[in-house]
Order: sequence, then structure tokens, then C-alpha cells
Amino acid sequence: MARYTGPKAKIARRFGEPIEGYSKALQKKNYPPGQHGRGRRKKQSEYAIQLGEKQKAKYIYGVLERQFAKLFNIASRKGGITGENLLQLLESRLDNTVYRLGIAPTRRGARQLVSHKHILVNGEVVNIPSYTLKPGDVVSVRERSKSLEAITNSLAGKGSSRFSWLEWDNSALSGKFVSVPVREDIPENIKEQLIVELYSK
Repeated sequence: MARYTGPKAKIARRFGEPIEGYSKALQKKNYPPGQHGRGRRKKQSEYAIQLGEKQKAKYIYGVLERQFAKLFNIASRKGGITGENLLQLLESRLDNTVYRLGIAPTRRGARQLVSHKHILVNGEVVNIPSYTLKPGDVVSVRERSKSLEAITNSLAGKGSSRFSWLEWDNSALSGKFVSVPVREDIPENIKEQLIVELYSK
């Protein structure tokens, strides 16, 4: 399965929430896409609900099936709650952190910035979007990339919305991954226990 590059509105309508950011289509058409979107929908099975939750998480974080399964295996081997571990691993990805810091307006845009070598981790270029950050790691914009319009526009529109596990230095255009976030601090509307149940079958 290739990474989804289709209309964001279609995914937002499928799950009934703004998966990849605000979508006007969700307000105008608050029903699923497709020919039978308005019609009566049959009750979903338990498996369908669990699968839908996994698909939603994959779309939100822009992760493919193989990557997602690998992360789940790592999460299940760690101590603690598997579902929470999974979300913490997803939040610790470099592309997600670039997005959370406001350097890019979307995770898709953040992944592109990382892939094109505009982002440094502890002063070194890292072009792997799935790179897992550790507490204390510093994420910054490469010196020659600081004037990029995509980055300056994103930071200008971010305002004061920041996250408790991240620190941001606007003058240096750098942020620190202070700690792994706890579940209560992660704003995504994901029922991670359903994903755990799906993989436990």
C-alpha cells in the first residue's frame, strides 16, 4: 500500500473529523463520501470499528501499514500500557515533532521538510521522517533554510499554541524534545485500546 496522497476532505468525511487539519467539506457534507454516503448505514462489526480506529491513526500520523505494525510490536514489548506506548512512539517521530513545533503546517509538510534536509537534530542533518527522538534532543531549522517561505508562514500562523513536552526558541528556530508525552497531553482523538484489541486477535 502506497502512502495516501488523495483529497484530505475525503478522509475527513470518512471518519467524521478533521484528520489532516481543518476541512470546509466536513461542515458542508457531514456524511461519508461515496454514492451511498447519505443512505442508512448498516451497523459496523466489532472488527470493522477496531480496523477503522487503526486506519484513522495511520492517516493522522502518515504511517504505512508495515511501519505501524513495527511500532506496535515495539510498544507491546515495552513495560506499561501498550496503547499509550504506541501513541508515544508516534508522537516521538521527527516529522510529527516538526509539525508540533509549528515549523510545518501539516505532518505531510513536515515529512517533506525532513526528507529535503531542512531539519537538524542535535546539529546534524537527519532526513528520515520516522527517526525517533529521545528526551533532550534538539530539533532545529538548517541555517540556509530559515528564510524558506513555507517555514516562516507556518511559524507566523502557529501563534502561542505549544505542547508541554516541547520547548521552542523562536529566535534560534529550534525546539527541544523535553520528554515523552503522557496520554493526557496528546490531543489526538484516537481510541488506542481498540487498536490493541485488533492486534490481539
